[in-house]
Amino acid sequence: MTETSAMPPHMRRVGFDPAPELAAMRDEAGIVRVTSAFGLDAWLVTRYADVREVLGDAERFKIAEQTVGRLPGAPEMTPEQLAKAQAGNLLGADPPKHTRLRRMLTPEFTIRRMQRLEPRIRRIVDDHLDAMEAAGAPADLVQSFALPIPSLVICELLGVPYEDRAGFQLRTSRMLDMSVPGEERLALQFESRAYMEALVRRIQQDPGEELLGMLVREHGDDLSTDELVGIGALLLFAGHETTSNMLALGTLALLRHPEQLELLRKEPERIDAAVEELLRWLSIVNSGTTKVTTTEVELGGRTIPPGELIVCALPAANRDPALLPDADAFDISRGAPGHVAFGHGIHHCLGAPLARMELRIAFPALLERFPGLHEAGAADFRSSHIVYGLSSLAVAW
Repeated sequence: MTETSAMPPHMRRVGFDPAPELAAMRDEAGIVRVTSAFGLDAWLVTRYADVREVLGDAERFKIAEQTVGRLPGAPEMTPEQLAKAQAGNLLGADPPKHTRLRRMLTPEFTIRRMQRLEPRIRRIVDDHLDAMEAAGAPADLVQSFALPIPSLVICELLGVPYEDRAGFQLRTSRMLDMSVPGEERLALQFESRAYMEALVRRIQQDPGEELLGMLVREHGDDLSTDELVGIGALLLFAGHETTSNMLALGTLALLRHPEQLELLRKEPERIDAAVEELLRWLSIVNSGTTKVTTTEVELGGRTIPPGELIVCALPAANRDPALLPDADAFDISRGAPGHVAFGHGIHHCLGAPLARMELRIAFPALLERFPGLHEAGAADFRSSHIVYGLSSLAVAW
């Protein structure tokens, strides 16, 4: 499915691929003037080296505060609402605020800490495969596997009741859908915040071993309630929305590239490389945070004055021939070194170790359980969402 022409160029897709015009922008000009998802004029940066430079320099390219906490296409918030929406948002903060928040959270997302979760993640994956097998084919892989697994993992990590998953999954999906009216998306954002506020206040009264409880116990005097709410909301969104779309879209990519699927089946030790290649090739997050230049900069042979908005096109950068030869091809044998699917620099995805672990466990388990896994209907690509993926994927085995 092709993105509508009303979508910003970096959000347009044709199946697994960025829209052809995005590749043309990268190959011809590199940096072009566009209207961003927020309706503001911006420079779209498409080449790998330039994207790395922007994301890696927090001095010359600051977070554009006018976009933090806002949903593209939604009505303006009051100053009070906006302040609450921005509090605790790691993706919307520069140093020293970002440094302070990230320092508190980083110990909970080290590879060593994530490895403690591995046995539980394996049980969650196996439980959902058991349920799929018992229910029989066909099944919607999104609803039966890709969405519930990361949702349950992040719920347990944060301390969010899993029985609340249907509510936050629906709110998140519609908030990210640019075809939904802006007024409704803003209302859903307020609903999501009210939910997290109630949860945080309960945890403040009786902090447990969950991540939010740890933050209350160890940093309760340093973090405001609004910051705790912002941290919880960001991690809940990022912890299920991105990984679930990688699981569904990644499975479809393997099914539609049988030679790659067969290679992974014959040589399961390639799973780490396969995950990295899927992350690069699919690039489900269309862009990093919107930046603003703090001084005149030379970027990609172009002079950009201070005060200009910058948007980085991650799908174009990850398909840049300067990164890899034959970058439009899906090839799990190369491992996609250096991709920017998780961003780069100080805002590199905090949850990347968790996401990688879930993908490394879930893909092999699914393929081993169902050796004859195949499509059983047309895949439904999410053509208007800020995070790319599938709404449904019918499979049989």
